[in-house]
Amino acid sequence: MAKVIYGGQSYECGTDSVLDCLTAQGVPVPSSCRSGICQTCLMRTVNGEVPEKAKAGLKPTLAMQNYFLACSCFPESDIEVALPEAGVNRLSAEVVSVERLKPDILGIKLSPSKIFEYRAGQFLNLYKDKTTARSYSLASVPRLDESLAIHVRKVPNGLVSGWLFENLKAGDRIEISEAAGDCFYAPGNPDQNIILIGTGTGLAPLYGIVRDALQSGHRGRLSLYHGGYDVYGFYLVEELKELESRYPNFSYRPCVSEGDAPEGYAKGMVHEAALAEHPDLSGWRVFLCGNPLMVNAAKKQTFFAGASMREIFADPF
Repeated sequence: MAKVIYGGQSYECGTDSVLDCLTAQGVPVPSSCRSGICQTCLMRTVNGEVPEKAKAGLKPTLAMQNYFLACSCFPESDIEVALPEAGVNRLSAEVVSVERLKPDILGIKLSPSKIFEYRAGQFLNLYKDKTTARSYSLASVPRLDESLAIHVRKVPNGLVSGWLFENLKAGDRIEISEAAGDCFYAPGNPDQNIILIGTGTGLAPLYGIVRDALQSGHRGRLSLYHGGYDVYGFYLVEELKELESRYPNFSYRPCVSEGDAPEGYAKGMVHEAALAEHPDLSGWRVFLCGNPLMVNAAKKQTFFAGASMREIFADPF
């Protein structure tokens, strides 16, 4: 008879689902529909395997991180499980370098004190002190970069960004969290077309995702659109153009929302410019990162353009 281990306690599951097993013992697992639709009862395995049915309907990026639906999981062997927010540990990291990518954007490279598992496009929390932290997406790729890389935009009166701009230097030690998030490239469909739309430092995760996909041998189109107010609002331009020259399936389009757009630049809001050039996104994968207003609008518009909601990955900040 399979057992479910949660919080150090072991429970006999019998013929019950993981959700029924745990809630019957007083474990407060969030749930709603109890039929595998709402995904409120999302949990993850710490040890053991769950039946594939327990992952039905999940985004591939969640399934790859061992998430499953407790209401649909009838374990066939012993498993140890946790709620999604459990197990986000802190660790120290050494600052390898601090570079001004733009006057208001820092490129920070970090060397964690222990093995750090992540996927390009996920995020980590960076701690100023015990109670003050901010989330930053990872622009680095595990197979390509020795250090973790994040991009930090200076926010007016920002507690963490202001501290980083004024004080951080190579050799310092800071605390970070483990990586989290489901906005990353999942292999398995190499011919699928992918559109990536971002604003500001929303370029950071998209830069990592693009390089990860290309390194993985992705053959479908990879169309990256980056939005800024004017021509001075862009960075990593040369790096992206170099990728564009090396990989015929990758294209980079900077989009100017105000003022004139020089040759090679699109004019208008970045998601509108992207959809003007790709009005039919049926079968495409979509990544949206950056300004929450843009991300929310683009999520709706890309869905109406034919993209499946299951294929839309968003990271608003």
